[in-house]
Amino acid sequence: MAANSAGPRLKLVACAIVLLAYFVTIATGANLFLDWHVSTDFNLKPASTDQPVITINGMFPGPLINATTNDVIHVNVYNHLDDPLLFTWNGIQQRLDSWQDGVSGTNCPIQPGRNWTYAFQTKDQIGTFFYFPSINFLKAGGGFGPIRVNNRPVIRVPFAKPEAEFDVLIGDWYNSSYKDIRSRLDTTADVLLPDWMLINGKEPYMNNFSQSYETFNVTQGKTYLLRISNVGTAWSFNFRIQYHQMVLVETEGSYVNQIELDSLDVHVGQSYSVLVTANQDAADYYIVASPKMSNATNNSTLVGVAVLHYDNSTTPANGSLPCGPDPFDLMFSLTQAKSIRWNMTTGAARPNPQGTFNVRNVTISETFVLAASTATIDGLPRYTVNNVSYLTPDTPLKLADYFSNGAGVYELDTYSTNSSNVNSVRGVFVASALHKGWTEIVLKNNLDMIDTWHLDGYSFFVVGMGEGEWNPESRSSYNTFDPVTRSTVQVYPGGWSAVYVYPDNPGIWNLRSQNLQSWYQGEELYVRVYDPDPNPAKEKPPPANLLLCGKFEASAPSPVPSVSPAPMDPSSKACNQQGTSPAPIAPSSNTNSTSTAASNAPSSDAYNPPPTSPTPNFPSSNAYKYNPHRTRSLIGLISTAIWFFCIGLH
Repeated sequence: MAANSAGPRLKLVACAIVLLAYFVTIATGANLFLDWHVSTDFNLKPASTDQPVITINGMFPGPLINATTNDVIHVNVYNHLDDPLLFTWNGIQQRLDSWQDGVSGTNCPIQPGRNWTYAFQTKDQIGTFFYFPSINFLKAGGGFGPIRVNNRPVIRVPFAKPEAEFDVLIGDWYNSSYKDIRSRLDTTADVLLPDWMLINGKEPYMNNFSQSYETFNVTQGKTYLLRISNVGTAWSFNFRIQYHQMVLVETEGSYVNQIELDSLDVHVGQSYSVLVTANQDAADYYIVASPKMSNATNNSTLVGVAVLHYDNSTTPANGSLPCGPDPFDLMFSLTQAKSIRWNMTTGAARPNPQGTFNVRNVTISETFVLAASTATIDGLPRYTVNNVSYLTPDTPLKLADYFSNGAGVYELDTYSTNSSNVNSVRGVFVASALHKGWTEIVLKNNLDMIDTWHLDGYSFFVVGMGEGEWNPESRSSYNTFDPVTRSTVQVYPGGWSAVYVYPDNPGIWNLRSQNLQSWYQGEELYVRVYDPDPNPAKEKPPPANLLLCGKFEASAPSPVPSVSPAPMDPSSKACNQQGTSPAPIAPSSNTNSTSTAASNAPSSDAYNPPPTSPTPNFPSSNAYKYNPHRTRSLIGLISTAIWFFCIGLH
């Protein structure tokens, strides 16, 4: 009898090994390899004027990064601009690895004619995000693009699978070159507001100046997921679709309690996902993004208009644009923001419910009260935090922290995080946060515009928003039961917003205004989270291809420890998101080296990438030859079949 049962038992063991290997594979993630050639194009003319547009591989907006939880993304950036360049990954938490954050406080810039490879993990994250160039006001010239982080197959998504997904990047745009705007900011107070609202880099539908517009193709009766991001520089906008309702399902990595909306306010730097069902007659319909706190009329270039096109439609969009709320009605916006609540019962990056980690009974260890305002310093207008306008040192803070404990670059906690400096000053504002001690951050807006604040390295719990002055009694209005978690929060003029954050991610992290002019002119600081344990499992050492600059440019004070990156075997799961063969990736040993491709390229003014033909925005499910999310789903189905086979052996 023992002999008769040995065979099935061996088969069960084999099945268990197969399933274990599968679950280990999906937990560790895949490697995605991307080559990006960043250059300027004078032929795109998104605002019908001659100006340089920053493209990636000839694309504006840039290519989609389509990843899954725990994937490792390798982005080899070739800088063909005539400006130093950094990319930041808005909302990607860079767990234990602020070396990849891509802001001035963490990274030396990629110099013109050079290349450098980012390697970061979408660790324990899902959601809708985007990337953009973080320095030199370059974001106003383009260079931004979408990021999706999909659920692993073992995690249930709290809504039915949509027919397809669309990336909807909406942002304001200047008539003038980003270089001209930057020059004005550096020398005078005479700065113009943006003139256009673009949807996926295209002008408004039916505008007299428009040469192209964006179209989203749908099939009647089907439901679609729209991933909406405000990639602009200044304007918040209200988003709506003619005769169609939206169901809000996710924001910046958090599944929310689903609510049906006629329109949605999206502030600079924020991202949302909504479900839209094509449940109207077969026709074309207006998609509108109109600026908040603006008197822009329907035919203004500052009102973005795209088209929702039913695939059997012969009727163009017609009638008036759908009405949204009064753009000056901030109470509408505030009320809507407070209605967005965390879905406490669903899993996200992990199977356990999001609400497992909540703020119902936390003890606050410290409070930051940070007030945004303006001041004139050395004859020029500046934006300040607690009356301090951030002064960017030549040496990134992270380098100084690692090599010299900050000496010669910054002094920790020089400026107060609870009260404003007596005099307006420029300084290197670096504050310490208690490692693994809950921090309350109160953001006050003394400006006459809607401000938004973003914290790299984290999601925070948005526990409160209000009008007027914040005081300790304001805490009685906090929602600590189901506050949404996200990485970017709006602060209304003359008001405040409060967030809770748990500083468990060691590093030096940028806390900034997402309004580009405010950020460029000093509305930011850095938060240092320090863990004295040198265990590299708690914070990664510098990457092997670390760039050096500033006071450490000639040579490092000590050898840079190498780090063992995720496997980069070309035979592993790898994809080029344009559906073409990836170009060779520069070896990490060639730190800041000029690649063959870069060195053979003409100067940035003359460089022209291969021309690309504009195409309508078809559902993205057909956009790429390889999709790791789809591949994992297939593996999941196969493994499920094996599992049932194993059960059948009983």
